[in-house]
Amino acid sequence: MGNRLSKIYTRTGDDGTTGLADGNRVVKNALRVEAMGTVDELNCHIGMLVETLPTEDALGELFRRIQHHLFDIGGEFAIPGSVMIGEKHINWLEQVLDEYNEDLPPLKNFILPGGSPAAAQCHLARAVCRRAERIVVGLSQEEEINAGARQYLNRLSDLLFVVSRVLARREGAKEILWEQKKSGL
Repeated sequence: MGNRLSKIYTRTGDDGTTGLADGNRVVKNALRVEAMGTVDELNCHIGMLVETLPTEDALGELFRRIQHHLFDIGGEFAIPGSVMIGEKHINWLEQVLDEYNEDLPPLKNFILPGGSPAAAQCHLARAVCRRAERIVVGLSQEEEINAGARQYLNRLSDLLFVVSRVLARREGAKEILWEQKKSGL
């Protein structure tokens, strides 16, 4: 790991640019920076989700591991050309996803975010994950990036959806189903 920051402000970003880990400077609203920032935001939402769970909950350990993966994805965007997330990470997510989805009843309708505080937080993380994925798709249209990062985010959003269903059921809450007739005036 490089030098640690001893002084938090540097004033180097006052001109609207930021430094990548490879030393290059880019504008702060570049898609690469948007991708890094949104993955960081997702990591924060997952951290909030973990804090809603009991200490001994296995989901806490699962999501802490995912937080490390998200930090690696942010590192990939900070160091253009680097690869830290690959097929083994995606396969692992798919395995976990299958395990949690196995006991859930099939969906017959859309689900509104909510059901319990933890399920709602999980839905919020899912929505941010989808946004991160959209930004990464845009970035991949402009620059070459590791496709594994994009695929990981896609699987992670699916996992977050499934876990939100698991959490609602586990906490004794009912999933809130979307009813088209209630959306009319």
